[in-house]
Amino acid sequence: MTDIRVLVVDDDFRVAGLHRDAVDARPGFAALEPARTVGEARAAVAAHAPDLLLADVYLPDGDGIELVRSVGLDAFVLSAATDAATVRRAFTAGTLAFLVKPFDTRVLAERLDRYARYRNLLASSRPLTQDDVDRAAAVMRGERDGASLARSATEQTVLAALGDDEASASEVAERIGVSRATAQRHLTALAERGLVSVGLRYGSTGRPEHRFRSA
Repeated sequence: MTDIRVLVVDDDFRVAGLHRDAVDARPGFAALEPARTVGEARAAVAAHAPDLLLADVYLPDGDGIELVRSVGLDAFVLSAATDAATVRRAFTAGTLAFLVKPFDTRVLAERLDRYARYRNLLASSRPLTQDDVDRAAAVMRGERDGASLARSATEQTVLAALGDDEASASEVAERIGVSRATAQRHLTALAERGLVSVGLRYGSTGRPEHRFRSA
């Protein structure tokens, strides 16, 4: 698996070095040489295509939040600014996290770990369900694997249809009045999260049938 490439953008070379080292210390991450200005950051983005920016707000030649808005990359804003207008502007620009300086490098490490999980959850080649999207957002916010989110109404209905029994996707679909494909999609998502177990039933002919049971 390719490391997540991170560009630190900060005009204080000591702070930039600390953040670069914190990135390099996390498994699965690789820090690029920090940029000290908006111009250097744009050149580094064009040359090295980072996956994630860690950008300060106040830079010698411009505004880090506008940089985040314009480059179209995942980003964290790292700033000593604590006024609500700046924080709102950062989130409006698309930042995934706002870290108030000064902060312990362990805080950055924890946010990077969240980001890695967030990327993994949104790396699926299959169409995402609403629950997939909610789970990724919850992980980025620090909610443990989205456990604190209420399950979607359809998920709850699927689990209720299973009850304590074992059933196929077709049987669940018939019980709740949805298509087999919809039931299969929700059952598969629940199984991936460990909420449903999957077994096989072998008949006398044809393919084995997947059987689902609440875990």
